[in-house]
Amino acid sequence: MMLTIKIIFWVLLGIVLYSYLGYGIFLWIIVFIKKTFSKSQNIKTETEPEVTLFIAAYNEKDYVENKVMNSLSLDYPKDKLHHLWVTDGSDDGSEKLLATYSQIKVLHQLERRGKINAMNRGMQAVKTPIVVFCDANTMLSENCIRSIVEAFNDKKVGCVAGEKRILKKSADSAAGSGEGIYWKYESFLKKMDSEFYTTVGAAGEIFAIRTSLFKEVETDSLLDDFMMSMRIAIDGYKIKYVPEAYATETSSANVKEELKRKVRIAAGAIQSIFRLKEALNPFHNFLLFFQYISHKFLRWIAVPIALPLLYFFNCCLVLRNGLFTCNLYEWLFCFQTIFYLMALLGWLFQSNNVRLKVFFVPYYIFIMNLAMWLGFFRFLKGKQTVNWERAKRAD
Repeated sequence: MMLTIKIIFWVLLGIVLYSYLGYGIFLWIIVFIKKTFSKSQNIKTETEPEVTLFIAAYNEKDYVENKVMNSLSLDYPKDKLHHLWVTDGSDDGSEKLLATYSQIKVLHQLERRGKINAMNRGMQAVKTPIVVFCDANTMLSENCIRSIVEAFNDKKVGCVAGEKRILKKSADSAAGSGEGIYWKYESFLKKMDSEFYTTVGAAGEIFAIRTSLFKEVETDSLLDDFMMSMRIAIDGYKIKYVPEAYATETSSANVKEELKRKVRIAAGAIQSIFRLKEALNPFHNFLLFFQYISHKFLRWIAVPIALPLLYFFNCCLVLRNGLFTCNLYEWLFCFQTIFYLMALLGWLFQSNNVRLKVFFVPYYIFIMNLAMWLGFFRFLKGKQTVNWERAKRAD
C-alpha cells in the first residue's frame, strides 16, 4: 500500500515540476543545441503588403481615442494599413466616436452576439493578405506591424503571435504582481516553443494570420484566438512568436477581477480540448502534440488535479514515517505548506501594493489552478456565454 502511495506521489510531483519548470528547461537546452549546430536563416524582404488591423470591441468608448491615436502612429505605410473596428452590440456611443475618424472603417449592428461572431462577420470585409487582431484596451509597439509582416516572409508561418506585456509598477497589488511575473515566464516559453517548432496558440491581445487561412470558428467558442491559431497549426503551418510585436496593458484591477477572467479562460480551455482533438493525436503531428501536451494540456488538466492530491499523499507519507525525522517527504511537505501559507498571505494582503512582487507568485499560481476547477464546472453547466463581461483593469 505504501509503495503504491509513493509511486503516485512521485508521479504527481513529476507532473507539476515538469509542467512549471522541466518543460522550459528542456526547451532551453534543445534550442541552445539547435542554435549551436545550425546556421541562422533570417528571411528578409523589402515587401510591404497591405495589412488590416482588426479590433472587435464592445463598449470600449473610454479607450477609443488612445487606441486610435496609437494605431495611426504605427510605423507602416498609411495607405497600406487598413483599420477595421467591429462594435456589435455597443450602446455607449463608441461606434459614433469612431465614425469621426476618416481612416477607420466601422461595422456595427445593434445585436450583441459575442466577440467570435463579430470576428466572423468582420472577416468578410477583410481584403488584405494579412490581418492583425488586437484588443481595444491595448497599446501596440511602434514597429509591431513591420515585425509581424517580416515573420510572414517564411511561407511555413501561417500565424504570428505577439507578446503581451503588463505595465510595470514599482509597487503593485497581488493581481498585478502575479500576472506580470507569470506573463514574463509565459513569454519565455512562447519564445522557446517558437524556436523549437511552433508556438502553442496565440493570445488575443495581439496576433495575426494569413487571411487565406481563416476559417469561421464555431459561434459558441470561448477562446476564439486560441482556436483560430491552433487550427492553423493543425493544418500544418507554424505559429511564430515575435516579441518585438507587443501589446501593453495594465493588470487586472484586483484578484477578484483576475479570477473572473481566469475562470472564463478555463471554461474555454476545457471546450478547446474537446474541439482540437487533432492536436492530441501524436500521429497527426508529433511535435505539435508534444508541445500541446507539455505547455497546455498538463497545466489545464493534470496540474490542477495533481496539486491537492500531491499534498494529501505527502501528508500520508509524513504520518507513516513519523514526524520530525527530517526525511525527504517531511521536507517536501514543509515546502508545500509554506507555499500554501504564502498563498494565504497573498489573499490577506491582496489589496496592498508591495515592492517585493515575487511574494504574490504562490497566490497567483493558486488562483490559476482554482480557476481551472471553477471553469471546468462552469463548462459542464454550460453557464459561460460568448458575451463576456470584461474584467476591470487597474488605472
